[in-house]
Amino acid sequence: MKRILLLLAAIAMAGLPASAQNKENDRIRNSGEVMVEILNVPEDIPQDILDKAECVIVLPSVKKFSFGFGASYGRGVMTCRGGKDFSGPWTAPSMMALEGGSFGLQLGGQATDFVLLVMNPRGADSILSSKVKLGGDVSAAAGPKGRTATAATDVTMRAEILSYSRTRGLFAGISLAGSTLRPDNDGNERLYGKGISAKDIVLKGAVRPPASAQLLLNTLNKKSPRNKSGK
Repeated sequence: MKRILLLLAAIAMAGLPASAQNKENDRIRNSGEVMVEILNVPEDIPQDILDKAECVIVLPSVKKFSFGFGASYGRGVMTCRGGKDFSGPWTAPSMMALEGGSFGLQLGGQATDFVLLVMNPRGADSILSSKVKLGGDVSAAAGPKGRTATAATDVTMRAEILSYSRTRGLFAGISLAGSTLRPDNDGNERLYGKGISAKDIVLKGAVRPPASAQLLLNTLNKKSPRNKSGK
């Protein structure tokens, strides 16, 4: 009996890495689906704004929970345009985590999808390097939406991150100021099977994109194949 229990324990432990990796791959696939759906709504992210973004962060199904005052937590992925000057195709994703209490009431208790556009290299480098506070360490604003919106506004020209949300099918720009964003290093290790920094994954092409990222990367490469930020 003891041998059987030990064998079952060994089998369970052996299955943990694969299960954990599957969870990260599911997040990537969900992020791809969210990106497709959001880019297909009538009042979506303006094309000229997406074309000027250096990176995209997708956080599917962020949920609110409460420890007295309320808080929110979500995981997702970040991908950037490849190359030193962000002019190449979209890169392998890094796992990311969003945390904070300031936007809990805006979620209304519902699971919410977020899409964040990183609009300049400084913002990308900051987010990939460490934990940052949106609206503090990096400037952030609710993103404009609709096909007739333009990137040439004071808010969008100053912001390093433009954020969007979708709850129950309703798509809107939303402020995430006060929340924090950080690389999910544990998630990257589970996904890629080794300790590797988010910056090496996204900016240095240290790993190949997993198969689960195909929908996300194909969608971005088709929708916005060239960087038009005019650097």
